[in-house]
Amino acid sequence: MRLLTLASEHGDQHLAEVERDLIQMDVLLDEAIKKLCASFMAIHRVADLQQEALNSVLADGQSAPGHAARFEALRGELDRHIGAAVTGLQFQDMTSQLIGRMALHLAGLRDVFGALDINGSVPPESGTEALLAVLGNAGDRVAARFSELDGVVRSTVNQRHMESGDIDLF
Repeated sequence: MRLLTLASEHGDQHLAEVERDLIQMDVLLDEAIKKLCASFMAIHRVADLQQEALNSVLADGQSAPGHAARFEALRGELDRHIGAAVTGLQFQDMTSQLIGRMALHLAGLRDVFGALDINGSVPPESGTEALLAVLGNAGDRVAARFSELDGVVRSTVNQRHMESGDIDLF
């Protein structure tokens, strides 16, 4: 009974973690797509404004101080939108971390079920004592495997690779 209880509890925990990670990944991807779309549309809008200002300068035939200030303001706005787009790309890094965590959970679940495999460990003519010993040993293996994974699989997802800023979620 202990063995089946451990298998059920640990299997449920791993599957619940994978479900949570999938939900978080869906939220991250949705947010990343929205941010990237908004950033690229803003970049396009600022580039159009720069082109209009340039056309105005060329039509006037002279370089006025007001035009230089306008170009500088547009350049700053463009830089800000590009930074926002790069930040959106950071979500890919965090999504990769979630996928890695899900792989750990699934591997842990596979190991737990592998520890339950007692096929051939007890000859058919063995008594209750031998069967209980094998089942107890399998239970110990399941508990040990879960303890090994306990601190590894639940960790913070954070931005690691992009240099434009830090994002720390979950």
